[in-house]
Amino acid sequence: MFEALGDRLQSVFDNLQGRGKLTEADVDRAMREVRLALLEADVNYKVVKSFVARVRERAVGHEVMRSLTPGQQVVKIVHDELVTTLGEPGRLSLGLQSPAVIMLVGLQGAGKTTMAGKLALHLRKEGRRPLLVAADVYRPAAIDQLQTLGRQLDIPVYDEGPDGKPVNIAANGIKQATRDGITVVIVDTAGRLNIDEMMMDEIRSIKAKVSPVETLLVADAMTGQEAVRVATDFDNAVDITGLIMTKIDGDARGGAAISMREVTGVPIKFLGTGEKLNAIEVFHPDRLANRILGMGDVLTLIETAQREMDQEEAQVAGERLMSGDFNLEDFLKQMQQIKRLGPLGKIMDMIPGMNKMSKDVDMSNAEDDLKRIEAIIYSMTLQERRNPKMIKASRKRRIAGGSGTSVQEVNQLLKQFREMQRMMKQLRKGGGRRGGRGGMGGLGSLFGGLGQ
Repeated sequence: MFEALGDRLQSVFDNLQGRGKLTEADVDRAMREVRLALLEADVNYKVVKSFVARVRERAVGHEVMRSLTPGQQVVKIVHDELVTTLGEPGRLSLGLQSPAVIMLVGLQGAGKTTMAGKLALHLRKEGRRPLLVAADVYRPAAIDQLQTLGRQLDIPVYDEGPDGKPVNIAANGIKQATRDGITVVIVDTAGRLNIDEMMMDEIRSIKAKVSPVETLLVADAMTGQEAVRVATDFDNAVDITGLIMTKIDGDARGGAAISMREVTGVPIKFLGTGEKLNAIEVFHPDRLANRILGMGDVLTLIETAQREMDQEEAQVAGERLMSGDFNLEDFLKQMQQIKRLGPLGKIMDMIPGMNKMSKDVDMSNAEDDLKRIEAIIYSMTLQERRNPKMIKASRKRRIAGGSGTSVQEVNQLLKQFREMQRMMKQLRKGGGRRGGRGGMGGLGSLFGGLGQ
């Protein structure tokens, strides 16, 4: 989402690097470019004015002018001010109340119902027992959508059908949760295409009835400048306690997140990072600032790997790789583990320095390459995967036909795999560390293979 903003800011900083000394004129030119970059990213103009003023004040101070690396100091200042603007890390304040009630509010189309399911799954992974309450009786199929999500996730859903009254549904859902030993209730309220008094009255009534510990505004990151008005109106009506930004994996410019946080003063709690129900991240301002400035986000990548990858299986695969006893069956398992982390472009953006390299690579082609490799390996017998040396001409023709590829592509994969095995044996002879924690040796070899 922040790709365009990140590119513009990095261009500004590149012009500052290598200078022995910065003048106020240099800083002013850089600040003009920063201002334009933020405005083009749909950041609210008042937020831009305040941000640039804070950066400039520090950039013309002693910490930069007397620094041996003034360009790097400016980058650090912008990073620090971005973190300040984005606020504190996202934490739910559920307290000791049981069940703790979370109320989701927002406009129709922001992804509120889907986010209710994602949030419930996230909380269950933390050891809580969630219940979803379908209090949106106006949008066609809203109740059915929440019931479907509940079945997919094996999380209970309370509803009273489309004829129920939202305030009563929310209150009765909490009573049901108390009887069933539920620890957290997520109330999915109705939205509208536009803010109106009827909607605000209803969510005020629900809030007064159920006393939620968190009232979270679910906002579409693609809203742009309108985001500030939406956030302000909801905050004035129901005193929101946090923001959840959805669709940040889209082509939004990113200004909505920065603007809404700064104007309302309430923290961003979560980011919706994709369509899958596990595509939700706890918000960390420093990590997002790192991504915007092209510094990567290794911590989130590690946390995602720990959450989505089978650690024991990855460890065994890493040990087999380093021992030279790695076959195409292991290679396939490693690929499947990597796919759980998300799209390749997203993974590369989290690795410091890789974001610039990834711009020279067509990520859609890389994703297609993974699918093609997977199809080729699936077309092999178990014996062929475990002993690729037995794959001769007739077997290659059969594998190519079964995978919808060519014999040349099968040969390319086998050559790539043999080269990977050779490199791992050389590494082992050279004293390379055995084991590769978390199977990252397999991850590195896959990226290396794609570059062949």
